[in-house]
Amino acid sequence: MKFRHSIFFALAAWFLVPISAFSVTADDQFLVARDAARAGDKVKLERLASALQGYELEGYVDYWRLLLDLKETDPATVGAFLERNQNTYVAEKLRIDWLRQVGKQQRWAEFDADYARLAQPEQSLACYALQSRLARGDASALDDALPLWLALLEPPEPCYPVLEALIVEKRVLANAVWARIRSQFEANKIAAAMYSMNYLPASQTPDKKVAQSIADKPLPWLIRLPGDFSGNRLQRELAVLAIQRIARNDPRMAAEQLQRISGSLQAGEKGWAWTQIGRQAAQGHLPEAMAWYRQAGDAPLSDDAAEWKVRAALRAQDWGAVRSTIEKMPPALAEQSAWVYWLGRAYRAGGRLAEADALFARIAGQPDFYGNLASDDLGRPITTPPKAAPPSKAELAQTRANPGVQRALAFFRLNLRSEGVREWNFALRGMSDRELLAASEIALRADIYDRAIAAADRTRQEHDYSLRYLAPFGDQVRPAAREQALDDAWVYGLMRQESRFITSARSHVGASGLMQLMPATAKWVAGKIGLKDFNQARVNDTEINLLLGTSYMRLVLESLDNHPVLASAAYNAGPGRARKWRAEAPLEGAIYTETIPFSETRDYVKKVMSNSVYYSALFDGKPQTLKSRLGVIAPRTGGEAKGDDLP
Repeated sequence: MKFRHSIFFALAAWFLVPISAFSVTADDQFLVARDAARAGDKVKLERLASALQGYELEGYVDYWRLLLDLKETDPATVGAFLERNQNTYVAEKLRIDWLRQVGKQQRWAEFDADYARLAQPEQSLACYALQSRLARGDASALDDALPLWLALLEPPEPCYPVLEALIVEKRVLANAVWARIRSQFEANKIAAAMYSMNYLPASQTPDKKVAQSIADKPLPWLIRLPGDFSGNRLQRELAVLAIQRIARNDPRMAAEQLQRISGSLQAGEKGWAWTQIGRQAAQGHLPEAMAWYRQAGDAPLSDDAAEWKVRAALRAQDWGAVRSTIEKMPPALAEQSAWVYWLGRAYRAGGRLAEADALFARIAGQPDFYGNLASDDLGRPITTPPKAAPPSKAELAQTRANPGVQRALAFFRLNLRSEGVREWNFALRGMSDRELLAASEIALRADIYDRAIAAADRTRQEHDYSLRYLAPFGDQVRPAAREQALDDAWVYGLMRQESRFITSARSHVGASGLMQLMPATAKWVAGKIGLKDFNQARVNDTEINLLLGTSYMRLVLESLDNHPVLASAAYNAGPGRARKWRAEAPLEGAIYTETIPFSETRDYVKKVMSNSVYYSALFDGKPQTLKSRLGVIAPRTGGEAKGDDLP
């Protein structure tokens, strides 16, 4: 279609015939204008701009025109555009682009004037703002920049002058530089760590080849170290970095090497190295994890290391360690609902029932995994809140008239989904519950299911869980689930997480359709169930996608003790991994889920299982509990061949 349009407009330009003389829609012209902007074709874009005056997405055409000449554009022209399009997403986009340019050119007066009007500052612009303050001699800018030293491990380019100002003004010394390098190694930001080494004093700056050897081949380098290097800080720091790198692949080898060189290390260095070994062991579910954490003594834990210490303690049923670790977390981390819940469980295990219930009460009722668990622990069955009154005709009309909503719907009409999502989300900012419910209903009527959910998810007092937990395609989903003897609440819970019911959804790794099937999985299932004439082009067909997806759900469920937690983990990460993550003894389903090594899969399983609770409540009209769905995960057994051929 786009190819035909390109030929059409080329011919129109060739014969100098005005576009308006042809039967071409404004939507068509807008798409051609978009292509012209991407190609940098100013002449074509200017010609189309005049034809698109008054079009609902005209602001984007003007934005593209400005963007092509932004370096030569004067501030007054930019200001006029921003004034004309104020409180719109496209104005926010241009303001960001403009601020990047004037910040790079250090035109601080212009930068400061527009930065104050930015709705959602990004980190690079926040660093330009700090640069501006430093240029004005505002010493307090360094105070505000200091927390970035350990927070921005891979900073955008505008942040480097700010970080380097901390070095120049001696607000950051060698100890802090090494702390940053350790954090970067821990986060596997090796290139950034190499750059940070430039901030070290000359006597502590490693040779670049040596530093790269530690990152790439840490064990050979460590073995070649002299017997005693206790008097050389550079060697000590590099040694513990090497231990950290070894631990990523082999915590036991790292522990052996750390024991060997421990006599040359200072207490803080050894402590950090043990936290790294413990953290990697915890993620690998090694039984030595807690012992290695104990070897670290009182060494400070990064947020990540602290979280994995709690998870290791949960698998070991060491409730005392769960309690003490969470109590020592920084407040911002400890306030997260996960650690509020598990601290409550630790208090309950220790007999501190009133304190436990107080913690549970703080998060109970939240419509998520931990809120569900807290409600269960308080004996409050999970129900959907009273359904809000449906939006009136007047409310629907008012919300539909919102220019941001109109632009979003126009983008969806043009099949420009990513642009539509951005406009939609920007339009939802500041909406009341009634407006959000109206927006959700508008999206539902347009079959834009993911945006209907996004709007309904934001309500604060008035809720409609039939919008939050949409169940479209019922005449296809439910028969498919029944055919495979699957709980339709679980099927919907998984689909909501997989695709938000976007039939054309395609992930960055190539998964397709409502049930996000990978090509190899779809082909394997098609062969397994004897689906004739299958080809990959059919995967996005709703009926085929549901058939293959529900068939795969049944196959993984049957191969994994008919347990939905294991099967959900398998659907995301593969049956082999889901099986491997089981423990040597029966494990509470919530603890199994909490200790899934992959953060994406861990979050996925939590959401799928919580979703299924609400779908069940909606479908059955009865109170639910999450714990009954999570159940207990059976231990690993010696010969687990069943289902090993599953992809």
